[in-house]
Formats: sequence, structure tokens, C-alpha cells
Amino acid sequence: MDTKKKGRGFTIIEVVLVLAIAGLIFMMVFIALPALQRSQRDSQRKQDLSRVQTAITNYTSSNRGALPATAAAWTAFETSYLLVNGDTFVDPLGSTSTQGAAVTAYELKPSPAAAGAPLSVDFATGQNTIYYSVGSVCGATNDTAITKGSRSVAFQMVLEGGGFDCRSN
Repeated sequence: MDTKKKGRGFTIIEVVLVLAIAGLIFMMVFIALPALQRSQRDSQRKQDLSRVQTAITNYTSSNRGALPATAAAWTAFETSYLLVNGDTFVDPLGSTSTQGAAVTAYELKPSPAAAGAPLSVDFATGQNTIYYSVGSVCGATNDTAITKGSRSVAFQMVLEGGGFDCRSN
């Protein structure tokens, strides 16, 4: 009489192999997730820049083709055309920038770069900031704005994943 029972279950090698494969999958997700999130935030920033482009088109239509001429006019443009009805207009990372916790909206600032010169701002200092160059359009690369005409404006933004986005009217 054979009283030997056949063992049921998994061997230790099978268990270790399954755990190793699961670990590799989790590691790949853990590595890819931050890049995916950064890419999504940059997509939102590009949409925000398109929103500014649309707002400046609406502004010029209401003002006989003229662009805001002073800092006060740019502030009025921002409150009247970008922040209407309590809209928020802030970087997807929120106020985690060098501007501090008081950031409630993107800042519109004149571009620190001369016409035709590349904008040299890193993400840490350029987050929550949209740079404008009146009388310019986007150059061949998104980090430059070239002189065009008095009724044109180029908007530039530094992206978290590297590089810049530029939109002009």
C-alpha cells in the first residue's frame, strides 16, 4: 500500500519568480509615473498659454487692435480677461514656487530677454510666470521671440519637463 501523498501548492522557486516579476512591474510604474505626471502638468501649462492667446485676441478685438501698453493695463487685462467669474489661473503645481504661498494666479511679466535672444529662465524661477514680448512673435525655437510688428505679442512659458512653449497672436 502506497501511503505517500502528492504535495499540492507552489514551490519556493515559483513564488520567488512571481514576486520578482511583480517587483519589476512596480518598479517600472514607480519610475514612469513622475515623468507622466510632469508631462500632464506641461500639457496643462500649454493649454493655459493658449488661454492667454485667446484672451489677448479678445482684448485686441475690444480695443481696436491695441495691446495693453502699461503694467496697469496688463493687470487690467489679467483681471478682466483671464480671471473672470472667479476662475483660477495658476500653475498645475500650485504655489510651490519661488513666489511663495501667496501665488493665486500666473504672473504676466515682460520678457527679460532681448528680441531674438533666447529666454534663459529655469523652471524653479519661472514657474507661475508667463513672459510677454510686445512687438514680437515666436521664433524658430520656443525660447526666442523675434521682432515683428507693434500689434503682435509673444507669450512664453518655461516647462517643467524642460524647454519652453511660445504662442503669439
